[in-house]
Amino acid sequence: QVQLVESGGGLVQPGGSLRLSCAASGSGFSIAQMLWYRQAPGKQREVVAAITSGGMTSYADSVKGRFTISRDNAKKTMYLQMNSLKPEDTAVYYCSPLDQRLAHKWDLGQGTQVTVSS
Repeated sequence: QVQLVESGGGLVQPGGSLRLSCAASGSGFSIAQMLWYRQAPGKQREVVAAITSGGMTSYADSVKGRFTISRDNAKKTMYLQMNSLKPEDTAVYYCSPLDQRLAHKWDLGQGTQVTVSS
Protein backbone atom coordinates (compact mmCIF):
# COMPACT_ATOMS: atom_id res chain seq x y z
CA GLN A 1 0.00 0.00 0.00
CA VAL A 2 1.38 3.39 -1.00
CA GLN A 3 0.48 6.60 0.81
CA LEU A 4 1.00 10.00 -0.84
CA VAL A 5 1.42 13.31 0.97
CA GLU A 6 1.62 16.64 -0.85
CA SER A 7 3.36 19.71 0.57
CA GLY A 8 4.92 23.00 -0.44
CA GLY A 9 1.91 25.08 -1.30
CA GLY A 10 1.30 28.60 -0.10
CA LEU A 11 0.54 32.18 -1.01
CA VAL A 12 2.76 33.73 -3.65
CA GLN A 13 2.65 36.90 -5.73
CA PRO A 14 2.19 36.74 -9.49
CA GLY A 15 5.51 35.97 -11.11
CA GLY A 16 6.73 34.08 -8.08
CA SER A 17 7.77 30.48 -7.65
CA LEU A 18 6.87 27.48 -5.52
CA ARG A 19 8.13 23.93 -5.34
CA LEU A 20 5.62 21.25 -4.49
CA SER A 21 6.59 17.84 -3.16
CA CYS A 22 4.76 14.55 -3.20
CA ALA A 23 6.21 12.09 -0.71
CA ALA A 24 5.36 8.42 -0.99
CA SER A 25 5.59 5.66 1.56
CA GLY A 26 5.43 1.98 0.81
CA SER A 27 6.57 0.13 -2.26
CA GLY A 28 5.45 0.70 -5.82
CA PHE A 29 6.14 4.39 -6.28
CA SER A 30 9.33 3.96 -8.28
CA ILE A 31 7.68 1.98 -11.07
CA ALA A 32 4.53 4.05 -11.33
CA GLN A 33 3.82 6.75 -13.83
CA MET A 34 2.82 9.76 -11.79
CA LEU A 35 1.05 13.02 -12.37
CA TRP A 36 0.17 16.32 -10.78
CA TYR A 37 -3.32 17.65 -11.23
CA ARG A 38 -5.12 20.68 -9.85
CA GLN A 39 -8.63 21.53 -8.87
CA ALA A 40 -9.86 25.10 -8.63
CA PRO A 41 -13.31 26.08 -7.35
CA GLY A 42 -15.85 25.96 -10.13
CA LYS A 43 -13.39 24.53 -12.63
CA GLN A 44 -12.75 21.09 -14.00
CA ARG A 45 -9.85 19.04 -12.74
CA GLU A 46 -6.78 19.65 -14.86
CA VAL A 47 -3.76 17.41 -15.20
CA VAL A 48 -0.81 19.78 -15.36
CA ALA A 49 2.14 17.40 -15.66
CA ALA A 50 3.01 13.74 -15.81
CA ILE A 51 6.21 11.73 -15.52
CA THR A 52 7.09 8.14 -16.30
CA SER A 53 9.11 5.92 -13.99
CA GLY A 54 12.11 6.66 -16.17
CA GLY A 55 11.68 10.41 -16.10
CA MET A 56 9.94 11.22 -19.38
CA THR A 57 7.67 14.21 -18.89
CA SER A 58 4.64 15.85 -20.41
CA TYR A 59 2.80 19.08 -19.63
CA ALA A 60 -0.49 20.80 -20.16
CA ASP A 61 -0.24 23.72 -22.55
CA SER A 62 -1.31 26.05 -19.77
CA VAL A 63 1.88 25.39 -17.79
CA LYS A 64 4.39 24.42 -20.45
CA GLY A 65 7.59 26.38 -20.07
CA ARG A 66 6.72 27.45 -16.53
CA PHE A 67 6.35 24.20 -14.59
CA THR A 68 8.83 21.35 -14.29
CA ILE A 69 7.95 17.91 -12.98
CA SER A 70 10.65 15.64 -11.62
CA ARG A 71 11.06 12.66 -9.35
CA ASP A 72 13.64 11.05 -7.11
CA ASN A 73 12.78 7.38 -6.90
CA ALA A 74 15.41 6.73 -4.23
CA LYS A 75 13.68 9.28 -2.02
CA LYS A 76 10.22 8.19 -3.18
CA THR A 77 9.40 11.80 -3.89
CA MET A 78 8.02 13.69 -6.86
CA TYR A 79 8.30 17.43 -7.34
CA LEU A 80 6.62 20.21 -9.24
CA GLN A 81 8.69 23.35 -9.69
CA MET A 82 6.35 26.18 -10.56
CA ASN A 83 7.78 29.42 -11.91
CA SER A 84 6.21 32.58 -13.31
CA LEU A 85 3.04 31.82 -11.41
CA LYS A 86 -0.20 33.43 -12.50
CA PRO A 87 -3.45 34.03 -10.62
CA GLU A 88 -5.08 31.36 -12.78
CA ASP A 89 -2.69 28.81 -11.30
CA THR A 90 -4.53 29.15 -8.00
CA ALA A 91 -5.87 25.72 -7.06
CA VAL A 92 -5.41 22.75 -4.81
CA TYR A 93 -2.66 20.60 -6.28
CA TYR A 94 -2.69 16.83 -5.96
CA CYS A 95 -0.34 14.03 -6.93
CA SER A 96 -1.58 10.67 -8.11
CA PRO A 97 -0.51 7.62 -10.06
CA LEU A 98 -1.58 7.87 -13.68
CA ASP A 99 -3.01 4.34 -13.58
CA GLN A 100 -6.49 4.69 -12.11
CA ARG A 101 -6.36 1.15 -10.77
CA LEU A 102 -3.45 2.24 -8.58
CA ALA A 103 -5.20 5.49 -7.73
CA HIS A 104 -8.06 3.49 -6.27
CA LYS A 105 -5.69 1.27 -4.28
CA TRP A 106 -3.27 3.86 -2.95
CA ASP A 107 -3.95 6.21 -0.07
CA LEU A 108 -4.00 9.58 -1.84
CA GLY A 109 -3.23 12.85 -0.11
CA GLN A 110 -5.35 15.86 0.71
CA GLY A 111 -3.56 18.12 -1.73
CA THR A 112 -1.73 21.37 -1.14
CA GLN A 113 -3.23 24.82 -1.70
CA VAL A 114 -1.50 27.20 -4.07
CA THR A 115 -2.76 30.77 -4.10
CA VAL A 116 -1.32 33.31 -6.50
CA SER A 117 -2.38 36.80 -5.58
CA SER A 118 -0.98 40.26 -5.05
